[in-house]
Amino acid sequence: MNFQRIDLEHWHRKPYFEHYMNAGKCSFSITANIRITELLDRLRDKNMKLYPAFIYMVSKVVNAYPEFRTAFNDKGELGYWERLNPCYTIFHQEDKTFSAVWSEYSEDFPRFYQTYLGDTRAVWRQKWLWAKKDVPANSFSVSSIPWTSFTSFDLHLANTEHLLPIITNGKYFSQGNDTYLPVSLQVHHAVCDGYHAGVFMNDVERLADCCGEWLL
Repeated sequence: MNFQRIDLEHWHRKPYFEHYMNAGKCSFSITANIRITELLDRLRDKNMKLYPAFIYMVSKVVNAYPEFRTAFNDKGELGYWERLNPCYTIFHQEDKTFSAVWSEYSEDFPRFYQTYLGDTRAVWRQKWLWAKKDVPANSFSVSSIPWTSFTSFDLHLANTEHLLPIITNGKYFSQGNDTYLPVSLQVHHAVCDGYHAGVFMNDVERLADCCGEWLL
């Protein structure tokens, strides 16, 4: 997968990047309740699962903006990936552990949905952390905590050079006539600001509201 190097000296984010990678090292997270009323109704009509639909939506948004695809490659070079694949967790009910599985992203939802089903079926009973091997470098993390409707979620990373987003959802809940899904986004401040976090949440909710356009 193509990796486009960033010329730091001529990059518009140079002062922000240098500050938040050095003097003010930090990542930040934001949690929002995303309306999924229409999405859930359509998924139920089609007997389809919410989790892969969620993974698809966040993957589509992440791939739409280079800020979410900015990272260091294996040579330590700063740049952004042409495309990212989701690496997500699946839960093992028997022993309450989880495994990580990655799937190749496709903008075509039916194709991605079938890829997800194939990947998870192939490794469902493999009880180790990395159930599907050879996780590509151009992957970002997605997970789910479907047992509680959290109001915030934070990861405390020891690796301060992890620049790619980490996305987590919680248990959906009803409020009035609508259903909402808690969604947490964690990003590194060196490459993303509050504006980008807001764009992410708004775009994910827009995809859920307009799911009839892609949920074919």
